[in-house]
Amino acid sequence: MNDLTHFSDSGRARMVDVSEKSSTQRVAIASGVLRMQPETLARIRAGKIAKGDVLTVADVGAVMAAKRTPDIIPMCHAIALSGVQVEFSEIVEPDAQGCVGIKVVTTASCVGQTGVEMEALTAANVALLTIYDMCKAIDRGMRIENVQLEEKRGGKSGVWKRGEVR
Repeated sequence: MNDLTHFSDSGRARMVDVSEKSSTQRVAIASGVLRMQPETLARIRAGKIAKGDVLTVADVGAVMAAKRTPDIIPMCHAIALSGVQVEFSEIVEPDAQGCVGIKVVTTASCVGQTGVEMEALTAANVALLTIYDMCKAIDRGMRIENVQLEEKRGGKSGVWKRGEVR
């Protein structure tokens, strides 16, 4: 038996057959950070970015990305999302390079036969990329950091939380 479910016994990539799995409530939470110059964050906060309301556009981008995840991740199932939530918070303490940041936390949920980890991760990435796109004219040195799954619930494997030993 192969431990990597997206590969057949002969080693070829495949989409996992989930038809025998039970439909359950599934939730995944992902996060990530975009580091930037303090002036960039101040301009976002003040609504002084020429392209518009950065966080509103990034929120919409994240939701759109979650809904389109199977179009860009080859072996990802198309699932009916129940919801996608996006939350932003400021990181005002400068890092070693003097950069502050914006943290995004995305939560994707569904009732289905497979999880929503990829949808939550895709949403987090696109939210951060959208902020970068809207602010790159004033701060090309921004950097995306630590995009990661924080938690998943549902399915046969139950609950997984970052930092817990399993």
